[in-house]
Amino acid sequence: MTRSSLPILALVPGDCTGIGPEQTARILHEGRGRDVARLVVVGDARVLELGARQAGVALAYRRYTSPATVDWNAPGVPLVDLENTDPSAFELGVASPESGRLTGDTLARAIDFAKAGEIDGVCFAPLNKQAMFRGGWRFADEHKMFAHLLAHTGPFSEMNVLEGQWMTRVTSHVSLRTAVEQVTYDSVCRALKLADETMRKAGIDTPRIAVAALNPHAGEGGLFGTEEIDIIRPAIEAMAKEGIACDGPWPADTIYLKAFGGAYDSVLAMYHDQGQIATKLKGFNKGVTITAGLEVVFTTPAHGTAFDIVGKGVADIGAFESAIRLAARVASRQIEARAAAA
Repeated sequence: MTRSSLPILALVPGDCTGIGPEQTARILHEGRGRDVARLVVVGDARVLELGARQAGVALAYRRYTSPATVDWNAPGVPLVDLENTDPSAFELGVASPESGRLTGDTLARAIDFAKAGEIDGVCFAPLNKQAMFRGGWRFADEHKMFAHLLAHTGPFSEMNVLEGQWMTRVTSHVSLRTAVEQVTYDSVCRALKLADETMRKAGIDTPRIAVAALNPHAGEGGLFGTEEIDIIRPAIEAMAKEGIACDGPWPADTIYLKAFGGAYDSVLAMYHDQGQIATKLKGFNKGVTITAGLEVVFTTPAHGTAFDIVGKGVADIGAFESAIRLAARVASRQIEARAAAA
């Protein structure tokens, strides 16, 4: 694949009070991901300069008005300078509603470029959900914000990818009490269809999906609850008949061991922490989050803003690089699919 045919990804530095600017600067300085994508920074030059200082790297950039105007043969990192965020106005390592608002504004501009067909995906550094919410972006998480801005009405969810394992869930950023109420036959079927579809788009021809139980010991035959008998198993059987390679429900305290051992490509959890605890213990600085179900590719490191180490120049960039590579992989396949359809 020639460089001119590589997908174009917007690289968004995330919340300027966290480690995102530093990670972005180091990624660009070291040329990570340049072999799989053409990267254009969408953000404020002052944030990028802050990141370079924090990372202790030199970074030459060239300003453009939009991704469509980038000269990919010119020297320097291409930057669409939004001139909207002065990082000196915010205290490092402290969640700020105003910084959260500007983070949301920056992501919204990147989405505008995606809707205009100027980029093929968005890869963003860590943000702070509470800061964005308090800053006016009234969504429980960025995935719901993305769906809103894209006027998306179908199913969507976040998935976490770690060392070839795709972890998804039936419910996400809600209270545990609400999560239990949201585990229904339809929600389990919907989650299995979305997981299967997303992994196929990433090049896994027949994804093998294990389904975790809701209750301890998978309900112990109804002794600890009947959701496995009444809801989860019937949904699994129905989706298996539709051609999805899924089975279970399996006890959640052991199924991840089998999955990480290679028996499955994915585990469908019933609620957020059921899956996140397992995957973050496996590799906290390696995981990637992808927003499944949306027409635009969104990826980000699975870790947060790491306020405790901001400005120390020690933030790991492994997950961010993995996020770029996953976005490029999915975007490339989307480009190929559109070309084939045309």
